[in-house]
Amino acid sequence: MSTNVLRTAEGWWVVRGDRAVPVETKAATTAELIADRAAVREAAASGEPGTPVADLVAISPVTTPCRVVAQMVNYRSHARDSGFKGDIPPAFFRKASGSVSGPGVTVVRPSHVKFLDYEIELGLVMGASLPIGTVVEEGDLPSYVAGLVITNDVSAREVQLTKTQFYESKSYPTFTPTGPYLSLLEPEDFTHLLDLRLKLSVNGELRQDRTLADMIVRPAQALTLLARFQTLEAGDLLLTGTPGGTALKAPPKAVEKIGALLPPAVKWKAFFKSQAKNPHYLKPGDVITATIVTPDGRIDLGEQRTPVAAAN
Repeated sequence: MSTNVLRTAEGWWVVRGDRAVPVETKAATTAELIADRAAVREAAASGEPGTPVADLVAISPVTTPCRVVAQMVNYRSHARDSGFKGDIPPAFFRKASGSVSGPGVTVVRPSHVKFLDYEIELGLVMGASLPIGTVVEEGDLPSYVAGLVITNDVSAREVQLTKTQFYESKSYPTFTPTGPYLSLLEPEDFTHLLDLRLKLSVNGELRQDRTLADMIVRPAQALTLLARFQTLEAGDLLLTGTPGGTALKAPPKAVEKIGALLPPAVKWKAFFKSQAKNPHYLKPGDVITATIVTPDGRIDLGEQRTPVAAAN
């Protein structure tokens, strides 16, 4: 069974139901904690009554700096929403690790951004080095991936689309809420990955709801493709794509054809004028709730609740 670890400003905790037991470790980083798995197991087996989880203030269980890599258009439902047809070529992009924030930290919309979007994603936390040229088979995943986290790939859509700039549009501070739990997996847990269901709601309205079975490029293949050009180390984070249901969707075909005839500046001005009528973009005062869990609760990454606010 997986073991859920919570991180606070005071240290690391193993979560057991509604209580948490401190991990006796000197680990300051996620990589160091993963290397001290014996201390995590000792805390999990402890007879201590522990502290109520509700009394703890969780911060991101993925420490920074680290590499943050993300997969683009990696769920069939998201591909349909985005207007893709046929085979989707695998693609990756980087996010600044300064965008990683805690599971309850307010998502801050920059003053120049109007079209702020959400993307729930399963995060893979590396447990070992992934050298260039590594080929990862399904059975090899436990050798490279230590655990899982909930992430939200928050996106400034007008920056992403008008500049074709993924790095900037997804890297502002607070644009990668992470946690609350780092779910450290046992080898047998990996056979249950496709049962994980990702759900994201805004103000209680369900927006995204899919299992990993909707995924196009699954984790082992993704790591193999990534290792063609990118090394990863223990503690690094790979975001594995988002299901359909984001605020941004492809325009209808007729509108798309007309837009193709317009100069770029005119096209984007018209597109975002129409997007202004879309009520699903995030606005100050919204609260985003995200969960990732298997139906039997064998793997449960907790609940992430992040309010949204405008920059001062």
